[in-house]
Amino acid sequence: MKNVSFLGYGRYETRLIYELEKKDCIVNVFNQQISNEDVKDSDLIISFGYRHILENEFISQCSCPIVNLHISYLPFNRGAHPNFWSFYDNTPSGVSIHLIDDGIDTGPILFQKKINFVNEKTFVETHKRLLFEIENLFIDNIELIIQKNWNKKKQVGEGTFHLLKDLPKDFNGWDSVIEEEIKRLKRSSSH
Repeated sequence: MKNVSFLGYGRYETRLIYELEKKDCIVNVFNQQISNEDVKDSDLIISFGYRHILENEFISQCSCPIVNLHISYLPFNRGAHPNFWSFYDNTPSGVSIHLIDDGIDTGPILFQKKINFVNEKTFVETHKRLLFEIENLFIDNIELIIQKNWNKKKQVGEGTFHLLKDLPKDFNGWDSVIEEEIKRLKRSSSH
């Protein structure tokens, strides 16, 4: 029986906790800032929707791997609002499951999938699709993740990185139609 610390989303926000419990994992859910003491008995730590930065000291003292679920096709769109930046910067959209290292979304890739949007027109719709796709990618590989039986690969290329403050101040919001909003933002930034 594996002891898993799940950082971020709770039971009603993701089906992954339930899926881990179906595989006989004991899952402890945290969404507040944690310490090494909180996770000392963990066999695996999973971060999904966690709003706190894990400090390098925490990472280096951790006795088990920390797996992060990120809704971008790494190395593109590391950091904040990856869904927005894939459209604004015209970089690939996708989802990545990677190990956490001392950088922000820079760790080795475990599993990854490119996503092409066809029916989704707004940022909210693409965000929902990315969450659905990353949960499916995790579930498809859940045994390998629990057993830590993965082939990690180094991220290739420079990629891109954005902070929260990089989001354009005149952004009309997540319900806006992507194609129209990106054109408008690019026109306003060129003046």
